[in-house]
Amino acid sequence: MARTRVSFDSAGIEIAAHLHVPDTAVPGPRPALVVGHPGTGVKEQTSGTYAQLMAERGFVTLAFDAAHQGESGGLPRGLEDPAQRVEDFKAAVSFLTTREEVADDRIGLLGICASGGYSLAATGGDHRVKAVATVCTADPSRQFRLGADGTQDPAVFQALLDAAAQARATAARGGDPGTMTMFPETAEQAGAVGGPHGIEGFEYYCTPRGEHERSAKFLAWQSIDKLASYDAFFAVPLIGPRPILQVIGERAVTAWMAIEAHQRATGPKELHWIKGASHVDLYDKREYIDPAVEKLTDFFTTRLGR
Repeated sequence: MARTRVSFDSAGIEIAAHLHVPDTAVPGPRPALVVGHPGTGVKEQTSGTYAQLMAERGFVTLAFDAAHQGESGGLPRGLEDPAQRVEDFKAAVSFLTTREEVADDRIGLLGICASGGYSLAATGGDHRVKAVATVCTADPSRQFRLGADGTQDPAVFQALLDAAAQARATAARGGDPGTMTMFPETAEQAGAVGGPHGIEGFEYYCTPRGEHERSAKFLAWQSIDKLASYDAFFAVPLIGPRPILQVIGERAVTAWMAIEAHQRATGPKELHWIKGASHVDLYDKREYIDPAVEKLTDFFTTRLGR
């Protein structure tokens, strides 16, 4: 498998990506997948892992950094703009249609965590996408408003909106609006705020287990009010009759979001549970990733061919 650094335009922002092309000979172009990373992640982390593994199974794959994040362009840094994130997926599809290795009528999306929600939204509005799969689906808007497990006190998000409003006012007066810190200093502090799910996120992003120098540990404050009015699942009913597969950890506290998306789907749909796995387990633990990739391979082979 060959991995090449590439870039493409997304609404005027240069997007950095890795293109993975299988090195086995086949007659004609191949099916292809756009692979999106979790919130605050980069293409060198879990999305890169899935992109490589799916390329080893015969698909051309494109793992990219979202605009404003990683090696991609866009200011301010660390901005989580849902509309732009969806546009990034569509721009990635456009890029793949220009590649001679790719069958432009056999392109699918694979979104992990936050990109799971965004990939569903992108598929709803882009008929070039023939199938979509997600791993540990999350809608960042729901997660910020309601918490990872859906039980957050509404006052928490209202306080974040207060801080976001103040940051905009500070910037308008020429001051530094600062950023929202995403991770505390220790795993214990992460657990106090987010329980076991918070600890898992800290251990992946803030320790040698999964950390990367370009993986942002902050968000621009504008992200909060942009997320406030967004719904990644609004377009899910538009996906049918194209198929949806969602792979979810059996112990994932975020599973309620995948279930909601599943309930909204109008075409072929499947929830596939990975026994014993939490949300973050599906980022990097091969005992859980391998059966997930096996399921993804079966799904995309059936829907896109090989």
